[in-house]
Amino acid sequence: MKKILLALIAFAFVQQAHKPVTLPAQGSIYDFKMKTLEGKEMSLSKFKGKKMLLINVASQCGFTKQYENLQKLHEQYGNKLVLIGFPANNFGGQEPGSSKEISEFCKKNYGVTFQMMEKISVKGDDMHPLYKWLSSKEMNGNVGDAPSWNFCKYLIDENGKVIKFFPSRVDPLSKDITDLL
Repeated sequence: MKKILLALIAFAFVQQAHKPVTLPAQGSIYDFKMKTLEGKEMSLSKFKGKKMLLINVASQCGFTKQYENLQKLHEQYGNKLVLIGFPANNFGGQEPGSSKEISEFCKKNYGVTFQMMEKISVKGDDMHPLYKWLSSKEMNGNVGDAPSWNFCKYLIDENGKVIKFFPSRVDPLSKDITDLL
């Protein structure tokens, strides 16, 4: 009897461990409020009616030079596209700086004028809820890709729907992106 009880408990534990994890439902990208590099709260609902390109960025990465083309993209398409950079230190510790250091680096080296947010986590146990939403097809309705390195990009349409995920190697000025604008 004791063996049967232990077997049932073990079976129940294994079944529980294999249940799919469901993330809390998040209605829309416009429900998120983020902090800018300057520490001010900003709602993404501010960008309703415009496309958005959300990028996890880092200052000490082989892809950091993409800041240059991100800035060019911002200058060329800024009337209909909002670029939002999210510094993250998740990949190789390549974004160790403070908000002030990140801001100074971006302005000094790449003349960045597009919107930069406070540093967040884009993977792991402490993944920011926005990135949980962006990387969950069940939550955002279309894309299930999570960042695999720095400078991954999510394109959001004018209605707040995730259109497409672009991995790090896709240049911001590539036709893959610009043809969707």
